[in-house]
Amino acid sequence: MIYDVVIIGAGVTGCCIARELSRMKLSVLLTDKENDVSCGATRANSAIIHAGYDPEPGTLMARLNVEGNRMAGDICRELDVPFKRVGSLVLAFNDEDRRTIEKLYRNGVANGVPGIRIVERDELRALEPNVSENAVAALLAPSAGIINPWEYALAMAENAVHNGVHYKLRFKVRSISRENGVFTGRAENGGSVSARYIVNAAGTHSGEIAALGLFGEQDDPGFRIIPSKGQYYLLDKSQGGLFSRVMFQCPSKVGKGVLVSPTIHGNLIVGPDAVNVDDPENTGTTKSALDFVREMASRTTGGIVYRDNIRNFAGVRANSDQSDFVIAPSPAEPRFINVAGIKSPGLSSAPAIALEALKLLERAGLALVKKENFDPYRRVVRFRELDNEARARLVAEHPEYGRVICRCETITEGEIVAALHSPIPPVSIDGVKRRCNAGMGRCQGGFCGPRVLELMVRELDIPPEEVLKDRDGSWIVRPREQLGE
Repeated sequence: MIYDVVIIGAGVTGCCIARELSRMKLSVLLTDKENDVSCGATRANSAIIHAGYDPEPGTLMARLNVEGNRMAGDICRELDVPFKRVGSLVLAFNDEDRRTIEKLYRNGVANGVPGIRIVERDELRALEPNVSENAVAALLAPSAGIINPWEYALAMAENAVHNGVHYKLRFKVRSISRENGVFTGRAENGGSVSARYIVNAAGTHSGEIAALGLFGEQDDPGFRIIPSKGQYYLLDKSQGGLFSRVMFQCPSKVGKGVLVSPTIHGNLIVGPDAVNVDDPENTGTTKSALDFVREMASRTTGGIVYRDNIRNFAGVRANSDQSDFVIAPSPAEPRFINVAGIKSPGLSSAPAIALEALKLLERAGLALVKKENFDPYRRVVRFRELDNEARARLVAEHPEYGRVICRCETITEGEIVAALHSPIPPVSIDGVKRRCNAGMGRCQGGFCGPRVLELMVRELDIPPEEVLKDRDGSWIVRPREQLGE
């Protein structure tokens, strides 16, 4: 089959593009090198929908951040994704910081950020009583929000598949050729796909894919990816009420600084640092980096109880040597669209980036004709959010919803089974976690993990040896002969 469009990369940007293309009368394929969608930076970030005061006015980042923020509310209502506009504060501790927040205020006004203003010490303390007494002022942006980033991407991808998009996982592109107006991408495992248009949304690997899109005509795609790792603390819900808003420190050249923020699930997240790395797959954490995060977060508040930390993690961002997003055709081929260097605020900008990509595809000759039967909706049962009457009705009709598997998060067997039969079924325990939150609580799957494995074996009709913890190779059960015993 020759597709109209192949998207390389199923992070939040690729998933948003897939959903927008699914509105059209087109054949579309979404691919990723991993065994699931949203396995890169999308699942390991600050989970913030930024307001849009950071980017310099006139840049793509500025326009797309504000537009993507505006779009997020409607998208989350359509796709049943948790999202709260809690607002954000950028703290100033001295005169230099005050000058910084005044500049960010001017940026925000120029970029069209709604409701942005500077608050002084007394109002800041009234808004957030646990903030450090050393904070003298702050920039308040009411439109900032918190979200579940991997569910945001998953929901886009699932809705795209529901509307006719195909997907191919475990497809690591190693070469791309073109002949008679058709591109053919070949994967490391020997598979191949063909299409008339390609969108490169490969995140930290987008530079490698962009080089393939030069077809030997030149050596430089016009940008270089510089992967940057950030490490985080995730604290128990006992710490989630410390702040009601996202608390930033003043940004620097390496990033937006260490934040302290409530999460959409009621936890507290603290981080990240920012260190360039050679290997974009390097997502390990280190004591030194986490110590730095703690030290920096202590400027915001001394109230964090780190003994309630339930997980540390790291994400690698697709920073580039360009100051702006790279959203443009390949210098060698207008039908090969690079959507690259999507660093922060990439999550916030993703829906608007998708619209920008469609404009470039249309400009390159792709006919965008809307479907009459596009269905924008997705619905998810969250048992813990139902009232008692609704729970009783659901359990009477589907008894599996009456069996709680994850005690920390009150996730039922019915929710896990629904996740296992979703439009893009998970192949790992962490894939189940990303779809329904089982294992996301204080014990981090210590109690429910074995039961989730049993349900995967039963529902997917696979042996236990095929169930993964997360990425390929993360086996939980292995035959004795493969262990050399």
